[in-house]
Amino acid sequence: MGPIMFLISAIKTALEMIPRAINSSMGAKRDEFQPVRDLPPPAPPLKVARRPDSGGSDGTVISLLANHFLVKFNPLQQIYHYDVEISPKPSKDVARLIKNKLVEENSAIFSGGNPSFDGRRNLFSPIKFQKDRLELYINLPLPIPNSLITPNLEDNTEKLKLFRVSIKIVSKLDGGELSKYLRNDTDESIPLPQDYLQALDVVLRENPLSECTPLGRSLYSTSMGGAKDIGGGAIGLRGFFQSLRPTKQGLALNVDLTVTAFHESIGVIPYLQKRLSFLNDLSERKTRGLTGEEKKEVEKALKNVKVFVCHRETVQRYKVHSLTDESTENLWFRDRNGNNLWVLNYFKEQYNYKIQYRNLPCLQTSRRRPCYLPMELCVVCEGQKFLGKLSDDQTAKILKLAREFNLRVLTEMTKLNGRVLQPPKLKLGDGGEVTDLIPSRHDRQWNFSGSQVFEGSRIGRWALVSFGGTTAQKSIIPKFIDQLTQRCEQLGIFLNKNTVIRPQFESMQVLNNVNLLESKLKKIQRSASNNLQLLICVMEKKHKGYADLKRISETSIGVMSQCCLYQNLARLSSQFLANLAIKINAKIGGCTVALYTSLPAQIPRLLTLDEPVMFMGADVTHPHPLDDFSPSVAAVVGSVNWPAANKYVSKMRSQTHRQEIIQDLSIMVEEILHDFVRELSKLPKRVIFFRDGVSETQFHKVLRDELQAIRDAFSRFTGYNPPITFAVVQKRHHTRLFPADPVSGAARNQFSDENVPPGTVVDSVITHPKEFDFYLCSHWGVKGTSRPTHYHVLWDENGFTSDELEKLVYNLCFTFVRCTKPVSLVPPCYYAHLAAYRGRLYLDRTGGSSGLTRCGPPKTIPLPKVRESVKNLMFYC
Repeated sequence: MGPIMFLISAIKTALEMIPRAINSSMGAKRDEFQPVRDLPPPAPPLKVARRPDSGGSDGTVISLLANHFLVKFNPLQQIYHYDVEISPKPSKDVARLIKNKLVEENSAIFSGGNPSFDGRRNLFSPIKFQKDRLELYINLPLPIPNSLITPNLEDNTEKLKLFRVSIKIVSKLDGGELSKYLRNDTDESIPLPQDYLQALDVVLRENPLSECTPLGRSLYSTSMGGAKDIGGGAIGLRGFFQSLRPTKQGLALNVDLTVTAFHESIGVIPYLQKRLSFLNDLSERKTRGLTGEEKKEVEKALKNVKVFVCHRETVQRYKVHSLTDESTENLWFRDRNGNNLWVLNYFKEQYNYKIQYRNLPCLQTSRRRPCYLPMELCVVCEGQKFLGKLSDDQTAKILKLAREFNLRVLTEMTKLNGRVLQPPKLKLGDGGEVTDLIPSRHDRQWNFSGSQVFEGSRIGRWALVSFGGTTAQKSIIPKFIDQLTQRCEQLGIFLNKNTVIRPQFESMQVLNNVNLLESKLKKIQRSASNNLQLLICVMEKKHKGYADLKRISETSIGVMSQCCLYQNLARLSSQFLANLAIKINAKIGGCTVALYTSLPAQIPRLLTLDEPVMFMGADVTHPHPLDDFSPSVAAVVGSVNWPAANKYVSKMRSQTHRQEIIQDLSIMVEEILHDFVRELSKLPKRVIFFRDGVSETQFHKVLRDELQAIRDAFSRFTGYNPPITFAVVQKRHHTRLFPADPVSGAARNQFSDENVPPGTVVDSVITHPKEFDFYLCSHWGVKGTSRPTHYHVLWDENGFTSDELEKLVYNLCFTFVRCTKPVSLVPPCYYAHLAAYRGRLYLDRTGGSSGLTRCGPPKTIPLPKVRESVKNLMFYC
């Protein structure tokens, strides 16, 4: 079966399951009963902003398809929700086996129905069971965990394991409430019946789970086009995401194709050779051991990876905890007779196998008891998500794999009209004069073509330091300096043709030594009389010392830095030099572009020239998935100029591990307000706050806690309480838009890649039935299908109309300082994301990272403070 047909079949099966599961209970007895426990009603949450109108009207109408599939359901249907407790607690896979066997063997007790189970605690049935409380016992043949090297246990031990299953009724769910909610003409106070929606969602996942590997909300299968080797011990596997969503058109199933990296199921030795370049020669050098640093890298690569052994038949799976301190040839254990057995001898005598990689450590599967697994006898289990950071090459291959599949062929997708907003006229500079530009290209990208940046900075005192590079590469530096200063001059940026000291050449090794790097950088600053404006750093290749360089420059020395790679200096193209120049200009306090028609002129009903508005962005970045210790990093940015609103200050804080709510938001907002007053001598009359990275399940909590924190910051200024608009910005969603009539044949060109054009906005049909949200594709998608950004307004005291807010967001997307095209994310959020990432760099290189083990409760390590000379500039760009 081809991948397209597989997905069509999966969707068809999913869509058919709801009516089948629901209608089977239409003849069931409709008993009335009370829930088992009556909980006190929770405090009413803040009411999320309602849509102010019937949607926008600006722009040119475009016919679109969305990957939403309308779901019909019977509003008279009741679903019975049961709580399931299994003891001892099994894995989700085993729990599903238990449920299937119970239903199979006890049909009468379950009233002949086939309830749907989420693998945890929730069981949903269209038919009421015979009793409200059930207690059942079930024997299941499961493998008995045993040490690999304990000779007195049989190797392939499978015994019956007894489970106790307690089932009790929780509630009766009514489809009528969902039907009422989806009808837009009904009472505004009706809340979304989330429990009924959850029940239908579990029903929909029941069938695909039997054929696919579940991962989060997505399901993966080799049936959808096979696995693709993407290098580094990882394979790309296709799958699909499915989720039920209440929309304006009714209940819809959102189905999206996904591609995710999984660990390749191969032997641990070849896996490590693919994953870690220093082990490439392991097959030829079987006697080699591991240095201390290499051992750390191997342990990191294998931590929590599940493996099975291949020297004997067994269904047992082991999760790697660590490596043994000793090499395999030095390991021994005591058998049940009290005799000492060397691991090498045991495998020779028991399995007639001679261990080849004797100087490598064994895998350990437990912290408490020894269980030695020689690496060469272990194979990585399939179906495990690759949690390591993908390399650039792996990412490129994943993108290529995603592009091979075109979802547009699915004709059942929702048809709707969107609108394409016109791009704003931009304001550039030209020798002190102002010039204008309308981005008229299909992708809305623009170039300077004789124009200059809107506001150029002056950099008189700067230096250059080189790390690594061949003799030939280093010889390019004088030409690079000459051409960069020339390109800056063409763009209206003054960069002194002479550096304050001659270029410094260091080895790449300096980047490995934090103390040495800091002393070198401080020496350069001293040579520049401690008032260096800019340090350009040219590197032979990407290096983890980049994080140290940024931290030292910004928190220890107080100098702005700009890094680049020698490989980009090889051609010194005009585009590369321009990109470097505008990044430097933004960091030093200049500005690339502004809107020609100011925001007050575009939205005169709400905005005026003499009443400044502040745009704020906030984001929280969390540690790597395998890191169970490091703090999260929150960042908040705010615009401090008006009406251009394109210069932002930033505040960063570390906070509790994986805490999504911003803990120090009130303090950070207060500090930004002081910065605003410093620049404009008055407080903002309105505040528009964009919050990134919040899932729908956290909307009410974020609104409640963070809106109050913002108001607390306002209260520290006498009589100050400006209106706030609070919008959540989401990139991680699965709604995709496609042109209903893509360009084909001779009319196709490089700009008609079957993506929707920049400026495409949708605020009907697939949006929320009541709340104020819209999808905006503000950028041109180069790779794969464009992902529109979802803007969901949770609170709006400014009273925006749909047209006003959509135009405002789209226009802001053209003012991002780092490039000459509209970006996919409203800049306040983009800058907050960059600032949070910078804070993460600081932490990772100052002991904020946990390594592999967790000792005691996680501690929040504070971020180092950014120096005064840097903190008010856009150093994070």
